[in-house]
Amino acid sequence: MMGYQEVIKQLTLQKILPLFYHEDEKTSIHIVQALYEAGIRSIEYTNRGEYALTNFKSLKKRVASEWPGLQLGIGTIKNITQAKEFIDAGADYIICPTTNVEVATEVRAAGLMWIPGCMTPTEISNAEEAGAKLVKIFPGNILGPGYINSIKELFPGLLFMPTGGVENEKENLAAWFRAGVIAVGMGSKLLTKALVDKNDYEGIKQHVKGAMKLAAETSGAFIK
Repeated sequence: MMGYQEVIKQLTLQKILPLFYHEDEKTSIHIVQALYEAGIRSIEYTNRGEYALTNFKSLKKRVASEWPGLQLGIGTIKNITQAKEFIDAGADYIICPTTNVEVATEVRAAGLMWIPGCMTPTEISNAEEAGAKLVKIFPGNILGPGYINSIKELFPGLLFMPTGGVENEKENLAAWFRAGVIAVGMGSKLLTKALVDKNDYEGIKQHVKGAMKLAAETSGAFIK
């Protein structure tokens, strides 16, 4: 069972949380392998297609033997039924696009970390009251690093991670880390369609290694 301290520790270390879904099981396995070889030890597989649960179960079966130490979370969980399915499938943590208190209760009862998606101060406050330790700020590109600067003092006990439109480039990453986030969630900006469509897993590996290096460099001066 993966406690929230372990999840937060790994996210803080790797700075980037890769998130993806692919309908093909073998492609999903290859992508996780490339991420693992790049040094990633925490991944959000997203519940965004009909094969998400089947593929997730297949990935989890390989963790102990092929990817030791990997934390495999599930994202885009919108209701309690989905939460139960993926908890039963062995998810290490649950990420939601919204603040669903029913899901929060279910996830916490399972001893897992619940990471809700929030946009407004009210949503963040509701998430905090429901037990969130880390909040996903979504959509990141609409709100921007300045938003974190504006609201973080209102929630001194919370940690923040933006997702959605975070750019894999120096100025954007530096702005987010300067604002005080512990990590950034990255999907298509990290696992680009061009690389995935070409099955270029070595390219994915090298691209992710470069992104991790850039994140480490840009975040170093702002770690508190």
